[in-house]
Amino acid sequence: MNIEAVIFDLDGVLVHTDHYHYLAWKRMCDEEGIPFDERTNDRLRGVSRMACVNIILEKASRQYSPQEKMQFAERKNGYYKEMLQSLSAADLPSGAAMTLDSLRGEGIKLAIGSSSRNAPYILERLELMHKFDAVADGNEIRCSKPDPEVFLLAASKLGVRPDRCLVVEDAAAGVEAAVRGGMWVAAIGEACLCGMADYHIGRIEELLPILQAKGGGRQRTI
Repeated sequence: MNIEAVIFDLDGVLVHTDHYHYLAWKRMCDEEGIPFDERTNDRLRGVSRMACVNIILEKASRQYSPQEKMQFAERKNGYYKEMLQSLSAADLPSGAAMTLDSLRGEGIKLAIGSSSRNAPYILERLELMHKFDAVADGNEIRCSKPDPEVFLLAASKLGVRPDRCLVVEDAAAGVEAAVRGGMWVAAIGEACLCGMADYHIGRIEELLPILQAKGGGRQRTI
């Protein structure tokens, strides 16, 4: 294994805003009279905004037009961004900033590969933008995970072959996307349960010994 770049998913890996998403969707659903609970919220992890809307509207009592669905998504995103204003570098997981600096010190290129259209704003709030060589997000892609588009875009921006990229993901859809893109994968959090990742980590710092090792992982046919 010869890793030249690490591509990070954002939400659930470098920051945890799941509760903000839940509160914003819940507010929207309460306003529309649509049932919404934690189980439905779990289905929204790692998918695009409009895919989330379609999942939520499965329980709606009426049909929504494409324009209404777009308005639904935009209202929710407005509520979510209001909550993000309280986000700061203090919300980073312990060891995250140090790990990013250490990877850069080792000559590893770093990128974000996130389906979120709010990724640039979140990175600014966390004071992390300057630590990444490239950002690929939901504003630039047509297909959300498990399609590998966002990770392949990040690799292209970095100028690194997919088989020399390691993706860090917390969602099964993201792990599948990385595997489909021909990349190595380190799963963190609930993604460790999906069985497709090359590595399982409990903390971001555990990336360092993986990248310092001379080999490992399963064999890939690219």
